[in-house]
Amino acid sequence: MAIRWTTAFWDYPAETFEDGIAFWLKVTDTTLSPRRGPEGEFVTLIPAEGDPCLRVQRVREGKGGNHLDLHVDDVEADAERARVLGATLVFQEPGLAVLLSPGGFAFCLVSHNGEAKAPSASTWPGGQRSRTDQLCIDIPPQAFDHELVFWQSLTGWPQTRSESPEFRRLIPPPGLPLHVLLQRLEAAERGQSASAHIDLSCSDVDAETERHVELGAEAVRRHHFWQVMRDPTGLEYCITAKDPDWRPAP
Repeated sequence: MAIRWTTAFWDYPAETFEDGIAFWLKVTDTTLSPRRGPEGEFVTLIPAEGDPCLRVQRVREGKGGNHLDLHVDDVEADAERARVLGATLVFQEPGLAVLLSPGGFAFCLVSHNGEAKAPSASTWPGGQRSRTDQLCIDIPPQAFDHELVFWQSLTGWPQTRSESPEFRRLIPPPGLPLHVLLQRLEAAERGQSASAHIDLSCSDVDAETERHVELGAEAVRRHHFWQVMRDPTGLEYCITAKDPDWRPAP
């Protein structure tokens, strides 16, 4: 399976869709694409340079969240491969397959449309740089090992450990815009599915946190290397101390 590009989605119900768009446009210093879909339910956040890798979707049911699109050459063949590895196929049409990972995390396989250049980090008035460059899959502890094997097998990307034992990062090939981080939750409710949140890397966590608060976010809790935030709609995300200019070596 050759993953040509990756896209992170914010999924919002109708009542918070516009507020979510407005906030993330300011956070990411992007512009808004024309609305797409039968009901205008899809928009893309277009960077000043590079190809888009961030999108927003209005969902009909549920409280929303985040999901991941993997752009591939052969959606049908790769959907079957994902199914053999343990995924559940939810919906399929030409150019799109919606699946659930073994842990219940929703993701999509979509046709690649030539995206090739990852957006650069932005520099803000406070002097810090930041980039929205990671999707973190939050996994109930009993499902973590199975989920890690699934994502390693599906992507073929190498994993790295972090200083915190509950994390594993999958490193994409050079040129792709998003890392995938897997987090083992300390505890989970019975039957709870894996979910995800967005991470921003930045050169100064405190300065970036202050910028987001001024834009309407709430600072939830501080860890040594990252800050948990809540956007104006109530969706959580993190600001991390990872270098926003880091790229995998060719």
